[in-house]
Amino acid sequence: MHRRKSTKYLILLTSVICLSLWISACGNQPAPNQGGSPSDTAAAPNSADRKLTDGMGNTVTIPANPQRIIASYLEDPLLTLGVKPVAQWSVANGSGVQDYLKDKLNGIPTIPSELPFEAVTGFNPDLMIIGSSSSASGEKYNQYAKIAPTFVLGDEINNDWRQALLKIGEVLGKTKEAQQALNDYDLKAKDAKEKLQKANGTQSAAAIWATPKALYVVSENLSSGAVLYKDLGFQVPAVVKEISSSGTANWRPISMERLATLDADHIFVIRQSGEDQLLDDPVWKSIPAVKNGHVYSFDKTHSWLYSGVIANSQMIDDVLKSLIK
Repeated sequence: MHRRKSTKYLILLTSVICLSLWISACGNQPAPNQGGSPSDTAAAPNSADRKLTDGMGNTVTIPANPQRIIASYLEDPLLTLGVKPVAQWSVANGSGVQDYLKDKLNGIPTIPSELPFEAVTGFNPDLMIIGSSSSASGEKYNQYAKIAPTFVLGDEINNDWRQALLKIGEVLGKTKEAQQALNDYDLKAKDAKEKLQKANGTQSAAAIWATPKALYVVSENLSSGAVLYKDLGFQVPAVVKEISSSGTANWRPISMERLATLDADHIFVIRQSGEDQLLDDPVWKSIPAVKNGHVYSFDKTHSWLYSGVIANSQMIDDVLKSLIK
């Protein structure tokens, strides 16, 4: 009988201990928020923030998942990575934008190219990406950094569209996507180059930008020049090579007299309203490519004045449509 009472007492004691442990464990659980999420959920995004050094040497804390990005004049790489900005670059009170991106930026409001502080503040960005160092020089950077984390690519990277895409990919945590976009572009360019050489052999070309007051020829290694000569394999006319050796601008002024010596098989002309008078000049009409009907005109809705995966891909499409019938 004594042994049976001892057994019952032991069972009761064990039950009490177990119940005490269970109550204690429940008491240590974090209390839920009013929204029903664990209390540490709000802090989770901060744990994924990253610190990166930008092209000006600033240490920038990049938010984990930025939703309101301003990357003025860097919309091409941003869109290539599948990200839409909260505002798009513009000039002339918003009337001048990157027309070749209009469809992809439909509905996105404009911001002046100078990025006034008041305008930037009005968009409440959670990340700014700035291209050139001059755009964030002096006290500008500190003012922008007070509004949102601000990452400056720096001139060296900003002037190379491939490096700009890769760096923006790094900033946004999309390095793989950036590299894949470059790989896809290179395959497209390689395929186009093979088609062009098969159809026409190795030929020369030049791109001319005709404005109401002046003419410009694209540099051998920059903007659409890099697409024509490096990516598509066109030969560089002597006058283009000579003009490209002086200055650093994407497009270099060229006189009508110099243009008369242009020994190109094909000429791609980017037209603006009011320039027809210049191109009606008898000197222009005497150029061999013009006389042979090998001139292909594009308006400002095309991408010849820009660089990037989207811009360059559109240029390749233009060239193929012009030269392969």
